[in-house]
Amino acid sequence: LLEVERRACPGAGSCGGMFTANTMSSIFEAMGMSLPYSSTMAAEDADKAESAARSATVLVDAIARGLRPRQILTRKAFENAIAVTMAIGGSTNAVLHLLAIAQAAKVPLTLDDFEAIRARVPVLCDLKPSGRFVTVDLHRAGGVPQVMRILLAHGVLHGDALAITGQTIAEVLRDVPEAPRADQEVIRPWDRPLYRQGHLAILRGNLASEGGVAKVTGVKTPRMTGPARVFDCEETCLEAILAGRVRRGDVLVIRYEGPKGGPGMREMLSPTAALIGAGLGDAVGLITDGRFSGGTYGLVVGHVAPEAAVGGTIALVEEGDAITIDVERRVLQLDVSGGELAKRRARWKPPAPRYTSGVLAKYAKLVSSASVGAVTDA
Repeated sequence: LLEVERRACPGAGSCGGMFTANTMSSIFEAMGMSLPYSSTMAAEDADKAESAARSATVLVDAIARGLRPRQILTRKAFENAIAVTMAIGGSTNAVLHLLAIAQAAKVPLTLDDFEAIRARVPVLCDLKPSGRFVTVDLHRAGGVPQVMRILLAHGVLHGDALAITGQTIAEVLRDVPEAPRADQEVIRPWDRPLYRQGHLAILRGNLASEGGVAKVTGVKTPRMTGPARVFDCEETCLEAILAGRVRRGDVLVIRYEGPKGGPGMREMLSPTAALIGAGLGDAVGLITDGRFSGGTYGLVVGHVAPEAAVGGTIALVEEGDAITIDVERRVLQLDVSGGELAKRRARWKPPAPRYTSGVLAKYAKLVSSASVGAVTDA
């Protein structure tokens, strides 16, 4: 087992695919907060050590010049980050993190911005979990600068945004070719994308009036309606999968895992991994007010808001209810009448909090909805 592990995740550093860690490092590079090419270097390469040393020099210089993070983290920088997230096929967690960072930077940013940019930016990179290659392959193919240069050439990246070096993004990318090299397959040209639109879709409906986030790349069935299988925590869902009680066509509902309900909004990694192991990865739907691992794929919708702990509609779902997930129409709908939902809402009572003292209890009281970044100072 150790040998399998060593070969699956060789070396130090984060997971090799375009999962959450590599997504966020790529985003910081796209925003101008880190040096060009630094986000995709292998952790143990000599280039990484050189980049780290240069980063220290650049940081000292930025301080001497009075350059502050808020001067870099502008609205244009966030739009660049979203565009690159779509182009590289990044993690759903990018949505949550960017909303939270924008809140701290006092930059207006909403889920609607993700949907608007998704509509005009294609997926250009063939990267895991839904593609073939890993992040070091992206680095060898030209890295994030190559992706950004393609986006800049086609008018979906702000070249006048500022970078930590003091240059504009356009100046940083000046020597990068407008088209990817022909001797690689990791980065597609603009006119031959992996997908014609971005992969992170914002779904809405009576189950997610504030929104839910779905990754639509690699989804074989973009629309399904199936019976709800309801679980009030991750562990009970995992037990049902392992016991063989989940059937093809089911829509699994994992609730009370949101920012307040968890508290902390856990990743539903164990159930999604178990579904794949059981051969059900493409055969069932899954919705949750929790999060997903960056390595998750399939017909899954996370960050459902309002969450169950505050009485969101996801708290009113009953076993066997019909649920429709339609990523093409951006719909997440509980097929139950308004009158019936009103009766259920009148009967609903919030469960006892999992923590009544300490840091987690304080967090649960303060944290905001996932739809605005799950921050504690909103």
